[in-house]
Formats: sequence, structure tokens, C-alpha cells
Amino acid sequence: MKGAGGTQGGMGQFFMGLAMMCGGFYLLFNAIQVSSSFGLGYGLYRVNAFGQGMSITTGMVMLPFIIGIVMVFFDAKSKLAWLLSLGSLTALIVGVISSIQFHFKSMSAFELIVILVLAFGGLGLFLRSLKDAPTSDTQVK
Repeated sequence: MKGAGGTQGGMGQFFMGLAMMCGGFYLLFNAIQVSSSFGLGYGLYRVNAFGQGMSITTGMVMLPFIIGIVMVFFDAKSKLAWLLSLGSLTALIVGVISSIQFHFKSMSAFELIVILVLAFGGLGLFLRSLKDAPTSDTQVK
């Protein structure tokens, strides 16, 4: 009978590793707080023009997006309209992603070690179950 992944690996290792990995990664992702400072006044990009620094905000990126959308609905074959719409939409997506901040919740070193052992020990056990288990014929004496 074939085991996990169609190999001779252990089914017990597979399910034990899967359970450890799921529990560990759940606890790890549960300990991460995600926040964002994105808003219409948020400075996306900083441009230095003529020796003066100027910040391009998300509100400024919305203007070409709105103009591009109007132009797309007026003439859908216009390359400039699609360039304005897709370019400003890309700039907004990059701005949102770049404004995301990740923080760990406060935890003890023991809790962190338990989480990491569960997550990555389970991953190792899970991956080990997918390879062929040595039989008594192939073991080195």
C-alpha cells in the first residue's frame, strides 16, 4: 500500500506533520498585527524637483485615474486612456502595499519558540513523509 504522496512514506508522519504545521502557522499568523496608514493625503512618492522635495499623494494619483476612466468610456480604443487608467491604478496598488506595516504582538520567548518548532518542525515532518521510507532491503548495515 502506498503512503502519503504516492510513496512508501509514513501516513502517521504525514498527518502529524500536517497538524503541527497548521497549528504552528495559525499561531504565527495570529501573532502578527497588520496596519496601514493609507489615505487620500498619504504621500506615495517623493520627487525632488529644482532642489525642492515634493510628495505625490494618493489624491494626486486619483486625478489621472479619473481622467483615464472618462477617456476609456468615451473612446475605448484610446491607448492614452488605458495607459492613464492602468498606470495610476498600478501606482495606487503599489502605494497601498508599500504602506502596510507588520508588527508582532508581545509574547514570551518560550511562546515564540513553541510556535516556530510547531510550524517548521511540522513542515519538516510533513516533507519527510512524502519521500520513500527506507525498507529493510535498502538500509545500510
